[in-house]
Amino acid sequence: MEKAKVYYSDFRTKQGEGLPTKLKRLIKKAGIDQIDMEGKFVAIKMHFGELGNLSFLRPNYAKAVADVVKELGGKPFLTDCNTLYPGSRKNALEHLYCAWENGFTPMSVGCPILIGDGLKGTDDISVPVEGGEYIKEAKIGRAIMDADIFISLNHFKGHEMTGFGGAIKNIGMGCGSRAGKKEQHSNGKPVLDSDLCRGCRLCQKECANNGLIFDEQTKKMSVELSNCVGCGRCIGACAFDAIRFPNDAAVKELNCRMAEYTKAVVDGRPNFHISLVMDVSPHCDCHCENDAPILPDVGMFASFDPLALDRACVDACLKCEPMPNSLLSERMSEKDFVDRHDHFENTTVNSEYKTCLEHAEKIGLGTSDYELIYVK
Repeated sequence: MEKAKVYYSDFRTKQGEGLPTKLKRLIKKAGIDQIDMEGKFVAIKMHFGELGNLSFLRPNYAKAVADVVKELGGKPFLTDCNTLYPGSRKNALEHLYCAWENGFTPMSVGCPILIGDGLKGTDDISVPVEGGEYIKEAKIGRAIMDADIFISLNHFKGHEMTGFGGAIKNIGMGCGSRAGKKEQHSNGKPVLDSDLCRGCRLCQKECANNGLIFDEQTKKMSVELSNCVGCGRCIGACAFDAIRFPNDAAVKELNCRMAEYTKAVVDGRPNFHISLVMDVSPHCDCHCENDAPILPDVGMFASFDPLALDRACVDACLKCEPMPNSLLSERMSEKDFVDRHDHFENTTVNSEYKTCLEHAEKIGLGTSDYELIYVK
């Protein structure tokens, strides 16, 4: 496979030109206008930020991308799927309120906002994974798969499990429905907290395998483990967070599943990817708080290859000096610190990302061999 082209621009601007303008120039130089968008639905997948978090990408950048799509004749919409965990984005109503509060509205971004897996996170479609070793059919938000063209707009940052969150995580984990996220994150079958169960029986309606039993006396639901297949559909139906999957998949397996989900999303249609390496927080934007950046702002990157894009962003980050008064510098000053020669793994010892990049290349998602092209 020949080298992928990754285009890069720093965050320095000249008088009279803002960063959104520079981002538009970058993605045009990277070839986004090679995609025929005339009259096509274009999904722009991004993270709207959890309430309380301030490190997510600002709406100005989303508007810049949406404006370019409209210039090219496309019909853009911003999208994300509901979260598996309790928070402010676990159903479409709360998710939209969260997005609005964080500044993402049709007026501020210049296009509609759609939650990809519907009201309760159950509106998904099974998508075959060509060459998948862990996932044969990925559960992807229906609105995302209905789009003709797919664009990922990523905030590149650290992550407490996968080392960093970039294009592959934004696509693979982010485009999975609630059941899809469960399939990536967890092994085994659910447990039900009877104290949180309201006896509404909505979860039972989603179960196709008689895996849930309702007790008429206690008015509580329970899991029938002999029938349950661990599909995760019940999670999306429960509005009270009474159902959870306690057995997390090992990081390596999570990384591989995430890469395979990404391949399911991008295969067979035009796709383009953008990452902004800024406000590099140590943890995911899914947190309802954020810590000080562990690295300085690096720049904006764009490519047709999500794997090459992630590799280029990692390489750029590893060349940086850690920020003082950050979690990374704090870890490095600890008495028993062992240098792993990697800023992300030094920040969170048990995190790991190399298996994700290796598996992504193995299954044909892209290449880690890239040419970096600077755009002024």
